[in-house]
Amino acid sequence: MGILDKIRGEFIDIIEWLDDSQDTMVYRFQRHNNEIKYGAKLTVRESQVAVFVDEGRIADVFQPGMYTLETQNMPIMSTLKGWKYGFNSPFKAEVYFVNTKKFTDLKWGTMNPIMMRDQDFGMVRVRAFGTYNTRVKDAATFMKEIVGTNWEFTTDQIAEQLRNFIVSSLAEALAETKTPVLDLYAKYNEMGGMLTAKIAPKFEENGLELLNLLIENVSVPPEVEAAIDTRSKIGAMGGVMNEYMQLQAGEAMVKGAENTGGMGGIGSQIAAGQIMGQMVQNMGQQQQAPQGSPPPIPQGKTFHVAVGGQQQGPFDMAALQGMAASGQLTRDTLVWSNGMANWVKAGEVPDFDEVFGAVPPPMPQA
Repeated sequence: MGILDKIRGEFIDIIEWLDDSQDTMVYRFQRHNNEIKYGAKLTVRESQVAVFVDEGRIADVFQPGMYTLETQNMPIMSTLKGWKYGFNSPFKAEVYFVNTKKFTDLKWGTMNPIMMRDQDFGMVRVRAFGTYNTRVKDAATFMKEIVGTNWEFTTDQIAEQLRNFIVSSLAEALAETKTPVLDLYAKYNEMGGMLTAKIAPKFEENGLELLNLLIENVSVPPEVEAAIDTRSKIGAMGGVMNEYMQLQAGEAMVKGAENTGGMGGIGSQIAAGQIMGQMVQNMGQQQQAPQGSPPPIPQGKTFHVAVGGQQQGPFDMAALQGMAASGQLTRDTLVWSNGMANWVKAGEVPDFDEVFGAVPPPMPQA
């Protein structure tokens, strides 16, 4: 500080702070050698508190208002200084202005996934983020526990510590409530209130007050999201697994038809759908049929198909007709079925007469 600032400080006897920022929580009043005139005017505005510090010790705390700095309104400072009646000399002290307004829209979020045990999916990794508001509740405690000797303190300097309070309590809350992942999305408000009650004491220990903690999103890994989507599809079909497997087989056939890589891709998709259908059929046959119900309808003949030098299938006649109609199955394609000694061209098997009979012959060459 230059000579002009020193001279100006000797004549100016008003101590105040006009905050032109949005995130400053504490500001130390700048004065040459921290020298303050006895009888100086102290102005503390609304949403401010002034804290006097004498040689590292917190002394008097002033609430909003205008004060004349004299012994009668600085009892702690007077005791620390050992002032006698009639004292009127300048004195040294640090003056900190603490901003007590509400700091809003502060962000929090999990840097790493939180492990939780879910009754539907077992061990699941979840991430969460949201916002919260806070303000200084006890200026002296906040100064002692957090600020220290910083001449200026902003929300960025405490954001990480407060975020850790929230994230650690979130993990405890998830473990205590045992809320299934599928139900988390409907309980954001309830969990936000629970977290506020759990974290508020930790904030108060540091002179802060926690306000309006909100959970904006709880996300799970992609594979869990896929499992949730699958369960939703099954639920939309009335919980009938057979219908869902048929839907999967149909989707596989559509994806295979869109694949321009040749018959191998389509054959694999159709085979996958066929296998899933048979799995469902086998599961149904293993279950005991209700008393008086008719036996299962016998299944038609199925064939394996040689595709690109690899065995695919078995396929029923309906699937084979679809392959013939799309040109992936021809009369020269090798096929085999239970009871046949060797692989035979499809055109030589009588069962394929109805398959190729529904397929128009090739277009004549121009």
